[in-house]
Amino acid sequence: MEEPQEISSTNDSCVGDIVIEKYLVESKEAASHVQLACSVQHCAFPLDGNQLCIWNTEDPSHQRLILRGHQQPITAVAFGNTANPLLICSASQDCVIMWKLDECREKVLEGLTPRGTVMRTLLGKVLCLRFCPDDRVVAACAGNKILVLDVESLSTSAELEGHRGPVTAAEFCAWRARVLVSVSEDRSFKVWDHRLGSLIYSSSVLTGSHAVSDSRSRLGECARLSAWAAMCEPWSSSQVMSDTSRGFSCASPLLSLFIDEDSRQLVTGSADGQLWIFSLGESHHYRCVTHVDLKKKTESFSTRRVESQLCSLPEESQLPSTDGLERGGEIEVELPVLSLAPCALSLVPSSERGFVSSENASCLWIGSSAGLFILNLANFELEAVLRYKDFRNLSIQVAGSCAVMGKTGNHMAFCLLTSLFGSQVAVLEIRLACLVRSLPRPNVGKDLSVLPRSGVLPTSPLYFALVEEKSTKPASQKQSAVRSVVKDQPLVFHSRVRSSGYTSAPHVTMFLPKTNIKNNGKRSSKCKNNYKCKEYPSESPLPTRLSKQLAVASDPTAVCCLQFSDDGRRLACGLANHLSLVFDADLSGKPAVFSGHDGAVSTVCWSHDGRWLLSTSQDGTLRVWSARRTELALCLGEGMFPRPVQSAQFYYIDAFILSSSGPEFQLLKYHVDTCNDDLRRYKQKSRCKAVFSLRMTDAVEMTSFSAVNDFYSYIVLTAGRNRTLEVFDLNVGRSAALIAGAHSRPVHQICQNKGSSFMSQQSQVYNLFATTAVGDGMRLWDLRTLRCERRFEGHPSRGYPCRIAFSPCGRYVACGAEDRHVYVYEMGSSTFSHRLAGHTDTVTAVAFNPSAPQGDELRK
Repeated sequence: MEEPQEISSTNDSCVGDIVIEKYLVESKEAASHVQLACSVQHCAFPLDGNQLCIWNTEDPSHQRLILRGHQQPITAVAFGNTANPLLICSASQDCVIMWKLDECREKVLEGLTPRGTVMRTLLGKVLCLRFCPDDRVVAACAGNKILVLDVESLSTSAELEGHRGPVTAAEFCAWRARVLVSVSEDRSFKVWDHRLGSLIYSSSVLTGSHAVSDSRSRLGECARLSAWAAMCEPWSSSQVMSDTSRGFSCASPLLSLFIDEDSRQLVTGSADGQLWIFSLGESHHYRCVTHVDLKKKTESFSTRRVESQLCSLPEESQLPSTDGLERGGEIEVELPVLSLAPCALSLVPSSERGFVSSENASCLWIGSSAGLFILNLANFELEAVLRYKDFRNLSIQVAGSCAVMGKTGNHMAFCLLTSLFGSQVAVLEIRLACLVRSLPRPNVGKDLSVLPRSGVLPTSPLYFALVEEKSTKPASQKQSAVRSVVKDQPLVFHSRVRSSGYTSAPHVTMFLPKTNIKNNGKRSSKCKNNYKCKEYPSESPLPTRLSKQLAVASDPTAVCCLQFSDDGRRLACGLANHLSLVFDADLSGKPAVFSGHDGAVSTVCWSHDGRWLLSTSQDGTLRVWSARRTELALCLGEGMFPRPVQSAQFYYIDAFILSSSGPEFQLLKYHVDTCNDDLRRYKQKSRCKAVFSLRMTDAVEMTSFSAVNDFYSYIVLTAGRNRTLEVFDLNVGRSAALIAGAHSRPVHQICQNKGSSFMSQQSQVYNLFATTAVGDGMRLWDLRTLRCERRFEGHPSRGYPCRIAFSPCGRYVACGAEDRHVYVYEMGSSTFSHRLAGHTDTVTAVAFNPSAPQGDELRK
């Protein structure tokens, strides 16, 4: 046994504390493709072929424990889950042996030879061993079969057959004691009831993106036949669903498997560096959540590191070498997923975290031949990369087998490695706190917030437009302003007169935003109209029953967009037949009809006071309507914009209109004439002018934008045709941040968490926003970190741009789907909590009622 040695980075920086090679041994025979085992206190691996070596990680002074009993080379090792007694199982082609570790140590201290219990003989090559959570049975994967061995009776309780290739890994489900999941070289996974010895589910062959879309479509068809209740029947042998294809590819078999109890997700990895994540939640029907390419994620991680280094050059010297990653051209080898294990990254103190996005997200260790990776299961992005060749004097540069134990209380992880080309075995100690501290701390989004932190700057376009409005008064008002102040005093007949303020000069700070920062980020629940607002509790349940359904037209017509008024009493919808309709919130009565567009209505937007309705259409025009009289008040077309208008909304509590056309958005100052004189209605007194405009970087076409109108905010979020997100700050009048590669396709909607007058939220929650793209699901972003915090995938949206919406309480986000359902996701989970049915066609738009206690959801 060699002495522990600290491993330095290849860039001569002070990061040696990250990795320490605690143990290194030379074996007479290589163990490059063997299942290794790590527990909280022990590491186990084959030594000299048929000997089992156990090393105590808690007390290195203990001599290594050597257990002998196999005649053939050991191919698989596994620890039990209970601490007392601690069991360890080893397998070779001649037998499977169960060892009690404490008894073995006592035998060695007494000078006796420890003996294990032979559970089964002549099984062939066993690739994987796995204990159930209570250590009553152990699963042995031998060839195409899985044998479930009873630990107490030493008998075979079940023999599971069905795979068409050797079974490479198996896992027991922690919350379903009778459920066992297995993966095989046939590139499929199967779900078993090991007590009954029956098959519950069989997946299709996993072949990249095709498998994802294929499984989604098949699972969607199966899901449409079931009820959308909140709960479903538990797994049983009668609920057998099989989609297994007949052919399979052995080029890149599935090698590893992990079941995350917190997120109820199954993760499997293949030999070509691909990972698939499936949902094991009830009523989810094993749908594929997402597919991850480890090589591409590594390249993306390297790009983010380079960008962060440019933003924080003083910290550059403290980072491990990433020369191979930064150049990109050296990443040519595959990254086989050798092992998967839970990572306790959330246990690292928040003061130590720099690059990590989510504090409470589940993370996963990925062991590969080239290094170790930490994957965030919330946003499916890499949080850290540790490559063996980036550290000097590390004995093993290319691993053949790998096992990681990440759940330790001292913020450390142990990694057990065997060499791919040699016979060395090494144990590495990884200090998570040092690892995350060495990563760059991006500061590009720390000063961004939807809630303003200061008043309007004198150079701001918002300030200029508002002051200009005050200075451009009608001629009669200008003449009256230069008269004597004494002559213009009002005539009253009271002995004491309270000053009306007419004689005082206008205040420059008149339009400073009234933020809710002093009120802990909670906006007042007082409405601007006479409608009485009652704040409802944040724990109100979502609707689970269809209350009413209404056809918006006699002919089949698509509903392109939906929006409730701020008081929740009216619902506006834009139709593909060029009309806009306004319904009562309960869908009763006859709707108000707004006609005039020559194309499908793409946007409808209410003013904050509910007096005006704005709409844009594919005819390239922007129209403002009187919501009470259903009359056109303002029409803007070709003469106003260089290109046709794509989208528009009210902004800054109805002070402006924001519109997008081509690569830029315009800040419009408008005035709507409210004169009721029918004799002079032919005279158009409503007016509008552009006071400011900004272009996206590289002048790409803008596909979507969003800004808050419910309260004063300077932030405008935009999306471009080149799949980028760009943040503009109108207080300084320039671009504030740019996010490249936000989705794999252009974003067709940005949705902000704007809250409601009927619901209070924490101030930080308003910085969350969601984006969606066709075929790429939804992503949740935080404006403060400019990182994707969570991904919501699984709802079918492969060809039509389905819209999304936040609930008023900020706890849910809903989206339409092509399978005629509405999917509702909880913000803290990547899997949907509700799937609402009732439609006969693609659900194109969704909207939450801001005033309903249940957060009633209406959808097309």
